[in-house]
Amino acid sequence: MDGNGRWATQRGRPRLFGHHAGARRVREVVQTCPDIGVEYLTIFAFSTENWKRTQVEVAGLMSLFRRYITKEARTLHDFGARVRFIGDRVRLDKKLIDLMDELEVLTAKNTTVNLTIALNYGGRDEVARATKRLAQDVAEGRLDPANVDEETLPKYLDTYVLPDPDLVIRTSGEARISNFLLWQSAYAEYEFIDTLWPDFGREEFTALCANYGVRDRRFGGVKK
Repeated sequence: MDGNGRWATQRGRPRLFGHHAGARRVREVVQTCPDIGVEYLTIFAFSTENWKRTQVEVAGLMSLFRRYITKEARTLHDFGARVRFIGDRVRLDKKLIDLMDELEVLTAKNTTVNLTIALNYGGRDEVARATKRLAQDVAEGRLDPANVDEETLPKYLDTYVLPDPDLVIRTSGEARISNFLLWQSAYAEYEFIDTLWPDFGREEFTALCANYGVRDRRFGGVKK
């Protein structure tokens, strides 16, 4: 969900104004999912690299996350969204972690759409944490190293209960993946679009998913 800061700057407003505008867009995109057949949606809210931003912006974002969860919890639940969070929670404050836990429990039985929020998430960090857990299981005899293959590591990732993404959309004109779902996106289709996230909505999301629907996905093979 990139481009919030630039969107605000273009309007002569502080960056946090753009983040608030971006947060309001999430509801529209989530509510579009069932209409176009999207069962799983993952949004990248805050990366492990975002701590490098100014203290004011980081503090503002953390406040926004707490406020968003508090404000949107009932709406998400009533809509039937099941919410999960991925990322390393250790660095987050306790109140935010408690709100995340409460929202996951509240929505645990919902089935309309699976919404995953990546918060303090980084692909490399996720793989490093997964590898540590895998290594610990090997060291303690719960896992035979001879049995470790490419199907093993995903069981230790934050996304172990989720399918790999089919389509990754990056807004704001940046043509890079920025440490997002590195392992899981090995065969995902990509869309890099110029639209800034606060301007991204139902119509463009629907069009991108429709375009994905006609792509020829061969996963390294050749169709006969």
